[in-house]
Amino acid sequence: MSKQSDSFQIRIEPWADDNLDLLRGTNTQEMTDHLGGPETEEQLVARHNRYLEINKAGIGRMYSIVLLPNRVEAGSIGYWDKIWHGETVYEMGWSVLPQFQGKGIAAAATATAVSHAKSEQKHRFIYAFPSVDNLASNAICRKNNFSLLGECEFEYPKGSFMRCNEWRLDLTTTT
Repeated sequence: MSKQSDSFQIRIEPWADDNLDLLRGTNTQEMTDHLGGPETEEQLVARHNRYLEINKAGIGRMYSIVLLPNRVEAGSIGYWDKIWHGETVYEMGWSVLPQFQGKGIAAAATATAVSHAKSEQKHRFIYAFPSVDNLASNAICRKNNFSLLGECEFEYPKGSFMRCNEWRLDLTTTT
């Protein structure tokens, strides 16, 4: 499925074996500042394998964000099952390479991924938990009509807690 951003047409494509280098490209201090810093190569390979397994197991979807018509990889986006406050919901996350940030790409990819999640009719809600300091990711939530429920403590990565905004979108509404 493709969608137009401010200046690019994007498509999200299922995560594939050859997307490991995309993860390496997003594994910089700048890109992971709000997430606790870069991962080791071993952690990246494990993440890549988790992304592949999410799609195979049907517990969510992971995608690469591809710019058209030249098919340039710009980032990743996905959603996966999560238990939150005793309810099974989707959690959503994204990452866009620095040279493509600020162009509406993440917001367009988010809208497309949300559309996919809605079509599955599996969960009522999808959540995003950007750091309270990550203004760009919070703006993406706002632009995609997520409701800000407040701040929360969120464990990410495992064993490390961060202060996040809790954003929620009702997948059963038509907005």
